[in-house]
Amino acid sequence: MAHLSRRQLNAGLASLALPWAAQAQDKFPAKPIKIVCPFAPGGGSDFIARVAASVLNERLGQPVYVENRPGAGGTLGTEYALRTPPDGHTLLLVAGSYTVNPALYPLRFDPVADMTPVVQLSRGAYVACIHPRLPVANLRELLAYARKDPGRLTFASAGNGSHLHIVTEYLFGMARVKATHVPYKGTGPAVTDLLAGNVDMLVAGTEALMPHVKAGKLKALAVTTAQRLPAYPDIPSVAESGGLPDYDVVAWHGLIAPRGLPPGILQALNGALDAGLKAPGLVAQLEPTGVSPAGGSPEQFGALIKAEIPRYRKVVQDNNIRAQ
Repeated sequence: MAHLSRRQLNAGLASLALPWAAQAQDKFPAKPIKIVCPFAPGGGSDFIARVAASVLNERLGQPVYVENRPGAGGTLGTEYALRTPPDGHTLLLVAGSYTVNPALYPLRFDPVADMTPVVQLSRGAYVACIHPRLPVANLRELLAYARKDPGRLTFASAGNGSHLHIVTEYLFGMARVKATHVPYKGTGPAVTDLLAGNVDMLVAGTEALMPHVKAGKLKALAVTTAQRLPAYPDIPSVAESGGLPDYDVVAWHGLIAPRGLPPGILQALNGALDAGLKAPGLVAQLEPTGVSPAGGSPEQFGALIKAEIPRYRKVVQDNNIRAQ
């Protein structure tokens, strides 16, 4: 029997897969869809996962449910989801931490090659807040305060190696200042200690910090996106108030699927979500919180992921950061 070349073998396997792929696309969705959320219930990621589930349920006519699989910075649930069949019935909710984890954990999957981007679900900003006792009025004064006494300024995060930790180190690295990191087990405890004055600063989601800013218990200095947020137009961006024109950090969530998702299924999922995210009712529900529905093509979302991985890898390496 003649030996087959690698090209012939791959062509043969592809031809065998075509009938299955066509059949799967014709019947999609053939059963309930599961969205794996690799974080604990009750947080911002869990909320966005349930928003996506609601949109898909309405648009595709099949039950859609969220399964929480937290652990190891989100890598446990991620690995599980990416090893499921690429038939569109298991999706994975990802956040900014997905692009940080490759620099922190010995992953058993490739965060780019082993997935299919589906759609970016949300777009928002983090807000940099300080305790009011600090003698500064804006971000530029805060950075000057930190330069006078390197390490004196303390900042909290949701944990060592968390996305909040990395984006804050990214800010200080760009400003060439040194501050002392105080990690907590989650955003909630970090906010509590900031309110108590046990730490000076925290960069976190608007939903966690802005109620305390409105109550006068914290001072908001800047949002992390290049542009101000429509929900909080009086808060300048880091680029404006800190003199750092290249700083632009988006707080985002999105959906991905395992590698090899058939194009027809990808089109069905992306089309349903892109249209559903533009519904006026959903926009009105999210935007007062400082979060906007995103949408867009799979290619646009894939480009975002690819761009952020090397950016945050450099921050991790420059600061010798280790996973908690």
